[in-house]
Amino acid sequence: MIRKQLLTFIFFISVLSITAQIEEAQLDILIKETLTTFDVPGISVGIFKDGKVVYAKGHGVRSLTNKKDMNDETLVGVASNSKGFTCFALAMMVDAGKLNWDDKVRQHIPEFQLYDAWVAENFTVRDLVTHRSGMGLGAGDLMFFPEGSDFDINDVINNVKYLEPESSFRSEFAYNNNMFIIAGEVLKRVSGLSWEEFIETKIMKPVGMTSSKASYNRVSDKSNIIDAHTMAEGKVIQIPHDWSETANPAGGIVSNVPDMLAWAKFLMDDAVTLNGERLLSEKQFHELWQLQTPLSVSPNDSYNSNFKGYGLGWFLADVKGGHKQVYHTGGLLGTVTQFTMIPDLDLGIVVLTNQMNGSAFNTITNTIKDSYLGYEDRNWLKKYGDRNTDYITYNDSIKAAVYSKVEKAKKLKSLPKPEQIVGTYTDDWFGDVIVSHDVKKGYTIKSERSTRLIGELLPLNATTFVAKWNNRSYDADVYVQFTFNEEGEAVSATMNYIAPITDFSFDFGDLELKKTK
Repeated sequence: MIRKQLLTFIFFISVLSITAQIEEAQLDILIKETLTTFDVPGISVGIFKDGKVVYAKGHGVRSLTNKKDMNDETLVGVASNSKGFTCFALAMMVDAGKLNWDDKVRQHIPEFQLYDAWVAENFTVRDLVTHRSGMGLGAGDLMFFPEGSDFDINDVINNVKYLEPESSFRSEFAYNNNMFIIAGEVLKRVSGLSWEEFIETKIMKPVGMTSSKASYNRVSDKSNIIDAHTMAEGKVIQIPHDWSETANPAGGIVSNVPDMLAWAKFLMDDAVTLNGERLLSEKQFHELWQLQTPLSVSPNDSYNSNFKGYGLGWFLADVKGGHKQVYHTGGLLGTVTQFTMIPDLDLGIVVLTNQMNGSAFNTITNTIKDSYLGYEDRNWLKKYGDRNTDYITYNDSIKAAVYSKVEKAKKLKSLPKPEQIVGTYTDDWFGDVIVSHDVKKGYTIKSERSTRLIGELLPLNATTFVAKWNNRSYDADVYVQFTFNEEGEAVSATMNYIAPITDFSFDFGDLELKKTK
């Protein structure tokens, strides 16, 4: 009798695990509706469950130009999902006895300096990869974002000392890419290999990520790779790939669904490859997924989380009843991605897109995740769809109001004269920004070191102008506010974004421009 009850219970649990999985046809429909709702040309999705790949498909097109189908093999820049690889590589160096997480950065990069000398002296390798530097969100990202600047790793190491902190050291979480770039240099100096060589030979190859590369420029066969897309002034357009090679340790990896699922399986198998090779000790692998920098949890959290935070290259949280979730997102100009694992359910979810709208990957990931966690359908498509529409409308209204004021400002008599503001403005870490004037074309603003940042400078009032970038896909127009001396000549300028939709990596607010010529 007991045996019969046990068999019935096992059968019941088995049925539960089968019915919990979202049906393939249902998921196909959801992804197609997601493409339409968020104006995304193409999405590829993969699910790994209980040791097997249970879904791997592409939907839509990889490019609006060539109209070729997106499939599971289509290569996509996974952006900040690269950070987990950087930390895994550093952990391998800890195992090799060449590094400790709590080594001072200056042990490996003696020239490393920060705004505060004491902080620089005590800053550890662990601090590099846990977003607790004290600097603000995205501080210094203009050194590599957008692509086209001439900043290299030595510039990054030299220039971070000019970035004034916004909070005390180790007190708050603020996402920082440049610290990961410096972490990549630590890896290079202790391993003797470039970050790219290490990631490809020491991690990707043994894991079986046969199609992936550590950077866009290392992809030799681009016959099945996405083109990037974004919404520009109400229309989705194709834009060039955009990522600086300098920033590869923060977000350079190019991969696809099968390879990212192989990465998920490897990680959930405790860093043991299919050939039985352990790439990381149990101790160091455990360390990667331990909370380092806490984040607050909303009282209305959708997954009843008790904790959230950042580990070593990974976001961490508990979801529905204590299931540990290990995850990350990534974003480049023109593409966003999401990678999620719930190890105790042996569940991995990969969503890769070729349009920079995070609502799309959240819709898909949450729907899949809910089906395995036992939630009833919560219609994430509608929730995120409505929220996305409202957000775009809100941002468009802000921009429209500003440009309405710009149009009216043409009639103002109190506007500065060209000789009052034309000249070279210099920031300690970003270099020269030049304001010029042409009688017929008006004002132009241009960065000397990030040459794609060029645009019109439009008067708004007696002290403030609007920088309208020529590349409208940036969606990053900013106020430029001049400070004048007693003789009416501009002596400095600051920048702040117009609309909150601006990507945080356009960190114009960190510039302190002083007129030098």
